[in-house]
Amino acid sequence: MTKTGLEQFLSAEPTFTQGARLGLICHPASIDSHYRHSADLLAEAVGTRLVHLFGPQHGSRGDKQDNMIESPDFRDPRTGRKVYSLYGKVREPTDEMLQEIDVLVFDLQDVGARVYTFIWTMALAMRRCAKLGLRFLVLDRPNPIGGEQVEGNILDNNLTSFVGLHPIPMRHGMTTGELALFLNEAGSMGVELEVVKMEGWRRSFDFDESGLPWVMPSPNMPTLDTAFIYPGSVLLEGTNLSEGRGTSRPLEIVGAPFFTPGSCDEIAKNLEISGAVLRPISFQPTFHKWSGQLCHGLQFHCTDRRQFRPFRAFIRLLGEARRLHPHALKWKAPPYEYDFQRFPIDLITGTKAVRQFVDSGEDFQDLENLFHWDESHWLETRRPYLLYE
Repeated sequence: MTKTGLEQFLSAEPTFTQGARLGLICHPASIDSHYRHSADLLAEAVGTRLVHLFGPQHGSRGDKQDNMIESPDFRDPRTGRKVYSLYGKVREPTDEMLQEIDVLVFDLQDVGARVYTFIWTMALAMRRCAKLGLRFLVLDRPNPIGGEQVEGNILDNNLTSFVGLHPIPMRHGMTTGELALFLNEAGSMGVELEVVKMEGWRRSFDFDESGLPWVMPSPNMPTLDTAFIYPGSVLLEGTNLSEGRGTSRPLEIVGAPFFTPGSCDEIAKNLEISGAVLRPISFQPTFHKWSGQLCHGLQFHCTDRRQFRPFRAFIRLLGEARRLHPHALKWKAPPYEYDFQRFPIDLITGTKAVRQFVDSGEDFQDLENLFHWDESHWLETRRPYLLYE
């Protein structure tokens, strides 16, 4: 079984933190192999040296749905520590939040996609610690969708946002510890950084091969299957198509009232996605887009994780949706993740080329060429920062 950075820390605290006052960035998936939460474990292990907790998007214990903000004087009900929200009035810890801390510890379970905001919470916290001369420690965890495959274009620097602060592809194939090393150097942060490596994790592992328990890292990431589909289904957030929020399988399904059973059948037939089966369904979301309305759509069933390319699959799906429902498919207007000016779909994909492809109906090969070049470049760029074979 894989031992996470948290468990390695608890087995033998590194000299990097010994005697130091700690702050902990955590969320509901910050657990050990026995489902015990890192805040509880660190409070027991280091006592009063654990000073504060910090919650990313959805909160330190995962009680926030979307853009809900934790109260600035919120206290964790189990440890009694004050909890500061890093997804609300501020996304970067302030000087006041960090004034009693020597080392800020990061222990979040990422899902391997550029737009999942936890890695950017890490980046902003690293930047603030660098400015204040504080140390930063990453308790490393698996990339649940593996460390070998990468997918998508590298983020256009003109489209940086809280779903992409540095130029990496949609599916980056790195752990949070590896990303921290990359961001510290490539982003010229200069923070005093240490990563507590995992034991027994391989790049070829999917999360279920690690032997670790899966806990939802956010309310709409219920299963490991969801994580494998998410690098594509997240594109739906930039459209008026439902991504399944308000159903029991969020981010695994797509649909809308203007889809018809016939158009769903045609989309499934035309796409022929490698490594996935597209099953026509009907559903009625209980909240979010098209709440209470009957939607026809498709559920993505990943049948071969090595073959499935979700980013490509959902771009092609949007192209088919535009062809079949040219006036009904709409791009979502701003704001999106604190950005009030640019198309959400451009921020999500990290390029204007995807939106232009869908609207123009041009051949997918031009996008494929872009992806292939960027993916090859990224594999070389990330190489010096990889911690695992």
